[in-house]
Amino acid sequence: MTTYWCAYAWLPGGVAHGVRIDVEAEVLTTVTPGSPRAGTVLNGLVVPGFANGHSHAFHRALRGRTHHGHGTFWTWRERMYALAERLDPESCYRLARGVFAEMTLSGYTSVGEFHYLHHAPGGRPYADPNAMGYALAQAATDSGIRLTLLDTCYLTGGFGRELDGRQQRFADADADAWARRVEAFAPDGQTRVGAAVHSVRAVPADQLPVVADRPGPLHVHLSEQRGENEECLAHYGRTPTEVLAEAGVLGPRSVAVHGTHLSDDDIGTLAATGTRVCFCPTTERDLGDGIGPARALADAGVPLCLGSDSHAVVDPFEEARALELDDRLASESRGRFAMSELLATATDHDAIGWGELVLMPGASADLVVVDLGSVRTAGCEPDAVLLAASAADVTDVLVGGRWVVRDRVHQLIDRPETVLAKEIEALWRS
Repeated sequence: MTTYWCAYAWLPGGVAHGVRIDVEAEVLTTVTPGSPRAGTVLNGLVVPGFANGHSHAFHRALRGRTHHGHGTFWTWRERMYALAERLDPESCYRLARGVFAEMTLSGYTSVGEFHYLHHAPGGRPYADPNAMGYALAQAATDSGIRLTLLDTCYLTGGFGRELDGRQQRFADADADAWARRVEAFAPDGQTRVGAAVHSVRAVPADQLPVVADRPGPLHVHLSEQRGENEECLAHYGRTPTEVLAEAGVLGPRSVAVHGTHLSDDDIGTLAATGTRVCFCPTTERDLGDGIGPARALADAGVPLCLGSDSHAVVDPFEEARALELDDRLASESRGRFAMSELLATATDHDAIGWGELVLMPGASADLVVVDLGSVRTAGCEPDAVLLAASAADVTDVLVGGRWVVRDRVHQLIDRPETVLAKEIEALWRS
């Protein structure tokens, strides 16, 4: 057993002072506020590990490289396709290793990787058809983060359109072929496997039930762009939410990513089916997607979670406060979410299959220590840290009882910033 004493810790009932936490076999065994100092002292505020509910690791190489001539979501996508063409399992591993290290340095202890870059250019399978998935799993293990690989079904180039040459890398022959490939994927215990529908434009309605039948978490891009809604209505006569509901994709284990442009009926359907919605505010604003109806969804009973998606920013504090601040802008009123709601949204590991994570006995020993004395947090009330801190204020990260970050230094990967710079520069030179 290992004992920690936290100056402050955010427990289910709120922030408490002088909290003793005992850890045994990767699990919290006791959590006792108002305790005398004992064991290892953790100064600052201790919070549960953050969950990154939606990630495309290779998009990290696009950061700061997509703003020439202003651009749109669709011109950004062209740049993304160009990047995807340059990756193979070895370079994917090296890049993802740096990306996942950046996540742990920021306080994330698990990540849902929405993985659709499956095959070699032209769609030719690798000798192991899951080579890219194994590369991501190894990168996560080496970076100390838990991974849920959301293997993504991607079949068409749009509503009623064939795949173009660049999209062949993403696609299997049909949903049954996708399912056979996923069934053969057997990573180690630090990686769990879920499923994803890329979108209603990339998976025809008659193929959706095959994906929905896979066990584990089930994610889908939903109504990110108005154009997607318009094309879906023209093609099916129904909204994307209605198409997914009819095919059995929505439900308590399902997560709809973005949900930016939803009708009132769509919100009702998501609530009735128990589907979560994952907002990715820093990506949604980077791409100019719009502001989703976060408060309306929460009021309807739809659970929310958060992801960093394209990694325009990797910062769980920024995602959490953007959920609040974007809704303030849209509603022209303040106080849209309680701080406890924001923390629950930012630490929803159950959305990616790792169960509930709060600081109480029986939970995984995932602890994040936040500096309360930086220039950003000095004078801040501890329970308002989500509105003030940044990833730079994370000093220490414990994942499953193992220190992955100590004194702002990654313990498994030397200088992740150098790893990222080297790999990204090499990719764009190739």
